[in-house]
Amino acid sequence: VVGRLHEVLLGVMKDAKPLGYEGRAARLTPVVQAVFDLPFMAEKSVGRHWETAGEQNQKDLVATFSRFTVANYAGRFDGWSGQAFRTLGVEPSTHGTMLVRTHLDQLEEEGVELNYRLREVDGHWRIIDIYLNGTVSELALRRSEYSALIQREGFKALLAKLDERIADLARPSENPKQL
Repeated sequence: VVGRLHEVLLGVMKDAKPLGYEGRAARLTPVVQAVFDLPFMAEKSVGRHWETAGEQNQKDLVATFSRFTVANYAGRFDGWSGQAFRTLGVEPSTHGTMLVRTHLDQLEEEGVELNYRLREVDGHWRIIDIYLNGTVSELALRRSEYSALIQREGFKALLAKLDERIADLARPSENPKQL
């Protein structure tokens, strides 16, 4: 699962310029939908607010969170300068999950440790969290940020903020970013 994601990411990075943002997003969408448990991640990203959100808000969040996940990869993996992914190991983790430890090697830079937590869903392993530098849970960061926004401004404000971020990621940047 993680290898499949990395393979597509490297291809997108290598073809980033001719593909442009829309092409990168189109190439990434099917793999992101296949390897991530996006409904689970969307639910966990809003914590206790999920239960009171209502069915339509829940559906809207899953759809928007899915588009945001694709946009995040399409917007950030917008060039290639020799990067490579390495899988360092796979180990059982809590609550029946597995942890896949990887590293993104970068020329002339230290690189980034990316660890993926996966759970089995309907007989298939799916990514449910990513730990940057081995310890920083992306899902926990999102839950903290999203819950605070919902508390202050409501559920619709979160959806609007995610749409705003998607639009920002789709805009070409003046300063190329590799990650």
